[in-house]
Amino acid sequence: MVQLATTAGAKAEHKKQMGGTKILWEALKRGDIDAYPEYTGTIIQEILPPVFKSEAGGTQAEWYEEDLRTLGIRATKPLGFNNTYALGMKSETAAELGIESISDLRQHPNLAFGLSNEFMSRADGWPGLKRSYGLPQTNVRGLKHELAYGALNSGKIALTDLYSTDAEIAKYGLLVLKDDREYFPRYDAVILYREGLDPKAVASFKKLEGAIDEAKMIAMNSAVSVDGKSAGSVAKNFLSERLQVQSTSREKTRAERIVGHGLEHLKLVVISLIAAIVVAIPLGILAFRSKAVGQIVLAVVGVIQTIPSLALLVFLIPLMGIGETPAIFALFLYSLLPIVRNTYSGLHDIPGPIRDSAAALGLGEGQRLRLVYLPMAARSILAGIKTSAVINVGTATLGALIGAGGFGEPIITGLTLNNIGLVLEGAIPAAALALIVQGIFEFSDRFFVH
Repeated sequence: MVQLATTAGAKAEHKKQMGGTKILWEALKRGDIDAYPEYTGTIIQEILPPVFKSEAGGTQAEWYEEDLRTLGIRATKPLGFNNTYALGMKSETAAELGIESISDLRQHPNLAFGLSNEFMSRADGWPGLKRSYGLPQTNVRGLKHELAYGALNSGKIALTDLYSTDAEIAKYGLLVLKDDREYFPRYDAVILYREGLDPKAVASFKKLEGAIDEAKMIAMNSAVSVDGKSAGSVAKNFLSERLQVQSTSREKTRAERIVGHGLEHLKLVVISLIAAIVVAIPLGILAFRSKAVGQIVLAVVGVIQTIPSLALLVFLIPLMGIGETPAIFALFLYSLLPIVRNTYSGLHDIPGPIRDSAAALGLGEGQRLRLVYLPMAARSILAGIKTSAVINVGTATLGALIGAGGFGEPIITGLTLNNIGLVLEGAIPAAALALIVQGIFEFSDRFFVH
């Protein structure tokens, strides 16, 4: 899509690894993104409000396109492949147990299932499937989709959910169980885009209508996930061979990617840390001056620190959208506790005789704080800032889940493609950055704090 739009003269940017259906759909409605590929089954089962479904008339395509229009969203015609959900097992395991269809699973209640996290909660996923087939299995765990294949191959689980165009089906010799009750609808790929999008981009997207059959999609998936080719190069070859479109896109070198992600990562860390310092040190001083206020301040920042980072990011999306802003705000919140607590502790631990001496010299409260207390507490405050900085470097990798970039992007992409090289491309520089940050603060502590 990006290469087509760019070739057509439109400006296009690919925001990678932005999470599941709900995050993308809400981002599209808000205008955080302008277009993304989706599936008809997902649109009907998961996205459109129930009122639309109950009032549906005409063909399936007619009513969902009309209902999308009421939300300011348009859809292309199907791109050509049906990427339906399915359940799969290793062929030898299925043969040994005599399992060919989903209904057969009822005879094996003790089988361990490993299902993708989104499938576990979707309206068209496990809850409805379990109900429709009367499946008795209770040993069901959530896994990242791409990691489930390794667990299935190693025998840690007996079954997982598949996408029918996954290259791993052939790679691992899996049996796709027959959906004998036809529970899963068709999942024809389409492109959703906002009304008012650059006509050149829309026209380029429509070139993909009917252009990608299932065999071709499986082959391209295999080229990326099995052969290790880059998605960009595979897309470029497809456009040239199938649509005679000569893309001018250039693959970035590893060094260029690391530098780019590093600058994104530093931006997240530096802005959030500076904001936290500006807010947290005054809060620590306030906590020191008033015992009652101090208990409240320390309790609030302590509670914030206990909120799981993924949950906080998801909570912030409806308020701030996707991208850098919610990621920076989340990092700012996580940075508060170490700085507030160390500022409070550093001031609180100043010996009483020194406080009495400062007062006896006739220094006002503000002067005592500025000339005596804060310099004496500086080492403790700097230690809190250092702790926050190192935590931020690690936590910032999760910002990639909402399109904030940074070193988390290659890590998540590597997990998706089961590519250890990509994971290390993000993990090693992130770890190195944490060590550099720690070293900078150690230097500052040694030479600037007396």
